[in-house]
Formats: sequence, structure tokens, C-alpha cells
Amino acid sequence: MLVLGLETTCDETAAAVVRREGDGPGQILSNVVRAQLEEHAAFGGVVPEIAARAHVEALDGVIAAALSQANVGLRELDGVAAAAGPGLVGGVIVGLTAAKALAIVAQKPFVAVNHLEAHALTARLTDGVAFPYLLLLASGGHTQLIAVLGVGQHVRLGTTVDDALGEAFDKVAKMLGLGYPGGPEVERRATGGDPARFAFPRPMFGRAEPDFSLSGLKTAVRLAAERIAPLSEQDVDDLCASFQAAATDVVANRVRAGYRLFSARFGLPSAIVAAGGVAANQSIRMALKRLSGELGRRLVAPPLALCGDNGAMIAWAGAERLALGLSDDLDFAPRPRWPLDIAAAAPGAKA
Repeated sequence: MLVLGLETTCDETAAAVVRREGDGPGQILSNVVRAQLEEHAAFGGVVPEIAARAHVEALDGVIAAALSQANVGLRELDGVAAAAGPGLVGGVIVGLTAAKALAIVAQKPFVAVNHLEAHALTARLTDGVAFPYLLLLASGGHTQLIAVLGVGQHVRLGTTVDDALGEAFDKVAKMLGLGYPGGPEVERRATGGDPARFAFPRPMFGRAEPDFSLSGLKTAVRLAAERIAPLSEQDVDDLCASFQAAATDVVANRVRAGYRLFSARFGLPSAIVAAGGVAANQSIRMALKRLSGELGRRLVAPPLALCGDNGAMIAWAGAERLALGLSDDLDFAPRPRWPLDIAAAAPGAKA
């Protein structure tokens, strides 16, 4: 099964062709990503109108490159998939419209993919992980612990009550005057810092419910920076290292709590999976690897190229749905919000 996947939910314009054969890992035939860092750097964050316009300008070329690199024509595809949300609605519309048009032209099924489910299923693309498994989904906008029971079958065990993990990294970077995107900059500066210099809090640490809270930690960094201002380069390194150490401890502790809850409700997970942009952070990966070893489980984290937004994960999620006979009508509407577990998404809760 060959599927073309399009991703335009935020500030990456991406297209990929993936092959799915049986129940094992998939094969990525192409994975083209056009980032928009230069367009948004001056603003310190993603500007939705600029992102949507950049998707319009780049998407045709990105699709052509993905098909060319895969050496596949439109009519050889078995389906066309696009991320239909959640995300910035202007960008979502661009990718969704393009995918529908391609599906019509090629006379192939169209699949509307939940961007979060695409992250959730990436471990099956790369490692063929069997259901069910425990997922830490951590990105700029989402921090969740999810029981992945099957395609379209997700139970949210925990979430953030305020800031997402990636959001906290980005806000710390901004308050310290670091570049955009902030998360990688904080990680880079942390390598030269002292993680024990500042005694930052570990919110929610030790609680039975596997929820996160990052706002207090972020505020503690700001107050510490204000106390010692003006900041030297070493001060910034130490603040980053101490913040990252606290965030890493919180993640490991919350995943441990999620593992307990998962095991009590569903039995032992086949693996512990980390996905989303924050899964690229090496400190967090190492902590999760140690935790997985303690629990006797395998840690599966995608290669760095698949941690951020990309078309391969969309194509794979589309292939997984097509393999179950699932496709979508061409009137499928973009969804700015689209929680994986509808039952857990109470009014006002973070998706």
C-alpha cells in the first residue's frame, strides 16, 4: 500500500510517500519538509497568517519533490492523506484542500488524519510496535499521556493543566533572549550549564494522577533570572541546565505514574513510546530510557527527523486507516481542535 501524506498544521510544509506491508514497520520512500524558521524568527513564534501563506507558496513544490524522490506517480498511490487538525486552521485548510484535489484527480481514497494520532502511530511506522502501548506525546502545543489501544482507539490518562512541555521550553528561551525555535536553544545552552545551581520546583511530582503542570516551573525560572540580572552567559547556561533538569525529572515521574495507571486499567504495555518535538530532547530521552529499563519495558522514540511535524507520519496514519477500510468524504472540514480522546476532553480542558 502506497500513501501520500501532507502536513501543514503549523510551520512545516511537508509531504511524504510511505509504503505499508503487513503488520511490521513501514518504509519511507520520501519525506520532504520545508521549514519556515526564517519567516517567523523575527516574531519569536509562529504567525498564523504568515504560515498559511508560506504553505500556499511551498506545497506544490514539496509534493512534487516527494513524488519524485519516491519515484511514484499519482495513479500508483493507494490513497492520499492530509492532517485535518488540530492546528492553525489557515494552514490546515491549505493541506486539506490540496489532498482532496489530488485524490479527485488520481481517483483515490482520501483520508483525513488527526495530527496527534499521526504522532501516536509513528512508533509503528519505525519499529512495528504492537498495541497497546503507553505514549508520551510532548510537543509545543500538547503534553499528554495516552493509552494507545488501536487505530482510532485512544484513552487519555493524563494531560497538562496549564502549559505544554514544549511551550514551557519556548517561553523560557524567550525570557532568556535565546533564538527561535526555543526548545533546541535551551537544550544547547544547558550542555554548558550547572543543573544543580538553581533549585527549581518539580510540579505534580509524586502525585498518583499522571497530569503535568509547567507554569510554576516557568515562573520560577523568570524570578531567578530577575534576581540575578543582568545575566552573564554562564548565568543563562545554568538557568537552562537547571530548568531542563527539573523538566526532565517531572517527565520521568509523570510517565511512571502513567505507567502505573495504564497497567492497572489495561495490563502491561508492549512499550513506552515518546513522540512529538520534545521527544528529540536528549536529556528527556535518556531519562525515559532509564525509566523504561527499571520497568522492564522497551522505550521507542522516533529518529530525530520524525520527532517534529512531517509528512511520513501523516502518510502512515492514513495507511493504517486505509488498511482497516477507513476513508473520509471530500466534505471533511478542518478541525482547529481535535482531541484524541473525545471523552476526556472536558469543556475548557487542554486538548
